[in-house]
Amino acid sequence: MTRTNIDLDDDLVDTVMARYRLESKKSAVEFALRQLVIEPMDRHEVLAMQGTGFEFTNEEIEGDWNTVE
Repeated sequence: MTRTNIDLDDDLVDTVMARYRLESKKSAVEFALRQLVIEPMDRHEVLAMQGTGFEFTNEEIEGDWNTVE
């Protein structure tokens, strides 16, 4: 395990901690990463993201993400 210093949105971290009853920022970040990587979102979770500022088309998302510049 490595140590990484990152700037986080305090309100966002607090919301995750409260919603999922997590006791530390570290557990909130680890939980969020695991949710994204390990467990695919269900339909309800995807619909809940509407209007959160993630406004990309499938073409923009798929794009050339695997191309090394």
